[in-house]
Amino acid sequence: MIRAALFAVASTCLLAHLTAAQSLDRSDWPRVGNDPGGMRYADLAQINRENVAQLKPAWTFHTNELEGRDGRTIECTPLVVDGVMYLTTGNLRVVALDAATGAELWQFDPLKEHPFEHEPTSGGVNRGCAYWSDGQAGGARRIIHGTADGRLFSLDAKTGKLDGKFGDGGVRNLREELNPKVASLGYGPTSAPSIWKDTIIIGVSCGEGPGIAAPGDIRAFDVRTGKQLWRFRTVPGPGEYGRETWQGNSWRERGGANAWGGLTVDVERGLVFAGLGSAAFDFYGGDRHGENLFANCTIALDAATGERRWHFQTLHHDLWDHDLPTSPNLVTVTHEGRSIDAVAQVTKTGYVFLFNRDTGAPLFAVEERSVPASDVPGEQAWPTQPIPVKPPPFSVQAFDESNVTNIGVANRDSVLAKLRNARRGPAFNPPSLQGTVVIPGFHGGANWSGACFDPTTGLLYVNSNNVPNILTLVDATDAKEDSEGRYGPFSHTGYHQLLDHEGYPGIKPPWGQLTAINLNTGEFAWQVPLGEHPELAARGIPPTGTETFGGSIVTAGGLVFIAGTKDEKFRAFDKQTGKVLWEHQLPAGGYATPATYMVDGRQYVVIAAGGAGKLRTKAGDAFVAFALE
Repeated sequence: MIRAALFAVASTCLLAHLTAAQSLDRSDWPRVGNDPGGMRYADLAQINRENVAQLKPAWTFHTNELEGRDGRTIECTPLVVDGVMYLTTGNLRVVALDAATGAELWQFDPLKEHPFEHEPTSGGVNRGCAYWSDGQAGGARRIIHGTADGRLFSLDAKTGKLDGKFGDGGVRNLREELNPKVASLGYGPTSAPSIWKDTIIIGVSCGEGPGIAAPGDIRAFDVRTGKQLWRFRTVPGPGEYGRETWQGNSWRERGGANAWGGLTVDVERGLVFAGLGSAAFDFYGGDRHGENLFANCTIALDAATGERRWHFQTLHHDLWDHDLPTSPNLVTVTHEGRSIDAVAQVTKTGYVFLFNRDTGAPLFAVEERSVPASDVPGEQAWPTQPIPVKPPPFSVQAFDESNVTNIGVANRDSVLAKLRNARRGPAFNPPSLQGTVVIPGFHGGANWSGACFDPTTGLLYVNSNNVPNILTLVDATDAKEDSEGRYGPFSHTGYHQLLDHEGYPGIKPPWGQLTAINLNTGEFAWQVPLGEHPELAARGIPPTGTETFGGSIVTAGGLVFIAGTKDEKFRAFDKQTGKVLWEHQLPAGGYATPATYMVDGRQYVVIAAGGAGKLRTKAGDAFVAFALE
């Protein structure tokens, strides 16, 4: 009886949340995060704990982009609206499918039909598109597609044809407003645009240095015309809030500080939220002394005007490429006996920051703790970093001889040899000329895969990596400098992971984990290894987890679905215990976040299986949808 009453209360709260979240059809998956606030929760339970073992492939769609060319990773989360699926491919095409059968309805190829002089940045990756409608029966329906070469496309959702009233014949060149000095540099959206009312809001990927880079400003556009409505400068200029955090003129022409991981929206409050990246150059800040707002900030903006409502900097004066790689989840928690609308930000550093959604005040205490100083000439590392008291870190926070890999004697010895001249120790150990171990590594902690949240339990699920890097700065004073000296005096030797002689991470396992965090209490509910190396299991080594790229979703059926692992498997976990209830070998790595939806009374779960990417497994070209037999 008590359990039934609690369920009724939880269901009522969930219904209220979903109603506020904007007419969410339980059967659809209309945004990459499902609801505007990016919970990635589905109120569907046809597939559940009791029957998930019966899940089988229902259909597979092949992009056919492996024919005659190298495969490119697919990081897209498909959208599903009224029985139609909209997806983006590794080569930036948009394809509409019958969501029940996988049959193609239409496709649009922006690179073929509308060639552009600029190459896509960040490898041309794309994590999905956005859907907009005017809310009228038989009215306008649009697919908004942002491409990493710096363009927005508006397509008729029924036909795939360009909307001639948007931009220039359906295409909006995002570079038009850029300073000509940087307009030809890497610039463009890699994550899906967000929609608030009739407004498109985007973040972009741009350069991180050394050298000048395009700005990481957040921008908003009219969904019907493509006209720019507002632009928030993520590196403030004269007279703007935060300008004093950049010594001298170091703010000028400063790239980075970008919302490359996308944005989330509170529809009722009219707020848009972002997690911002590091400032360029992200491994040396001798030419940008100060805390460097709004780099590495969770920030809330007025969706109508772009004005800052609040911000919180999760890392000062970044020297480690520890940008906030994902937009925050908009959640509701019970804190000190009260229901509070909140913002949960996961980080590359392995922490969760939980903020009051209206004010930005942390719900759990955040302490400024002393961190090591830098001995690199000209550098002034910030003396403290903000550390949440709760929840505990979900990734390793230090590395030395005590947690060098233990999977074999030769493996350990090979790593110890690499450490002889490298600095190691706590997180936030600054870069050096001799080489510094960066923990967590450049891929996190959390990465663009972010987290999902269950509003019925208060549990946040995040997949994370424990794979250290060695960062070595090198003298670059003989390199050509621009007027701001942005090409010197230091560069770096590359993004080198600390690996043993066999190519496995040099730290003790687990190397990849899935963690369930109770945001009401700030404690872990469970934490398990995510993924495996079969060849190590055959040697009797316990599950190690693998590095992961791709996120999770959670359902009313009691399940967390996630792929992303190097072993190329798709798994379902019991959301209460962390037990694996189902797994399926994909045709290639599923380095994307899945979606789930219902058509004609049948629930499906779909995942992109594109392989390749940073984990360097074989390439694939498939979207695989699963359903019960």
